[in-house]
Amino acid sequence: MRPNASPIAPEPLSRGEGVAAWRQIVDGIEADIAAGVLEPGAKLPPEVQLAERFGVNRHTLRRALAVLASRGLVRATQGRGTFVEARPLPYPVGPRTRFSEIVSAAGRTASGELVSARAVPADPHVARRLAVAEGAEVLEIVTRRAADGTPIALATSHLPLPRLAGFPDLFRETGSITRAFAMLGIPDYRRLESRVTARPAAPDEAAALDLVPGRLLLVLDTANVDPNGVPVQATRALFPADRVELVIEP
Repeated sequence: MRPNASPIAPEPLSRGEGVAAWRQIVDGIEADIAAGVLEPGAKLPPEVQLAERFGVNRHTLRRALAVLASRGLVRATQGRGTFVEARPLPYPVGPRTRFSEIVSAAGRTASGELVSARAVPADPHVARRLAVAEGAEVLEIVTRRAADGTPIALATSHLPLPRLAGFPDLFRETGSITRAFAMLGIPDYRRLESRVTARPAAPDEAAALDLVPGRLLLVLDTANVDPNGVPVQATRALFPADRVELVIEP
C-alpha cells in the first residue's frame, strides 16, 4: 500500500448495542493498523470523507481520531492531514551518536531545522557541563529533527562562546550538527555522558512535535567533548516515546 493511500472501507457501525460510535471507529481503525491494512505513514482520508464512510458527524469522528492520537497510533499535522504513525525508530545512544546517520541507517530521510538561537548566561547546570563560569555567556539553540518529515526530537543545546558563535548559520545551511561542527574546526566529537528520564509532554512541546499534550517523552541529557576532551555541547533532547526506542550502547 502506498504511504499516501488509505484502504479504509468500514463495515456499518452497530447501533443500539451499547458501544459508542466513536469507540467502534477507534476499534476498527486500530484493528486495520495492527493487521497492516493501514501501513505506517499511510494518510487517512479527509475528515468529511471518513465521517461519510462511517455515517457519523464530524464531532464523533474527531473524538475517535483524538483517542487514536492519544494512543500514539495516528498523527494529525495541520495543513497536511492525519497519518498512521511510523514504527518506532531504534536510536542508539553511545560514545558516538549522530542523528543523520541513525535515521539514514533505518532507511528514512533525516532533516533538521533551527527553531531559535540566542546568547544566554550559563546557569549552574550548564556551566558545570561546559566547564565555564556560572553566568558566562553561552549560545542556546533549539533544534527540531525529523525522520521522513515526522518530528523525532526537540532539543535545546548550549555551546561555548565565542568558539561556536557561527554555529546557527552553519546549521541552517547544512541541517547537520556534525557538519556545522566540522566547519568550525571540530572534526569529531564524542559523548561524555548520557542520562535518560521520562515525563509527559507540555503543551508547547507537544505542539512542536505534533503530539497530543500529555504524551510520554523520553528526555535525554547529554554532554559532548571535542577530540581534546574540551566540552563543546550540552543538550537536553525530547523524544516522543512511541516514535523512538533508545538503545543504550556501551
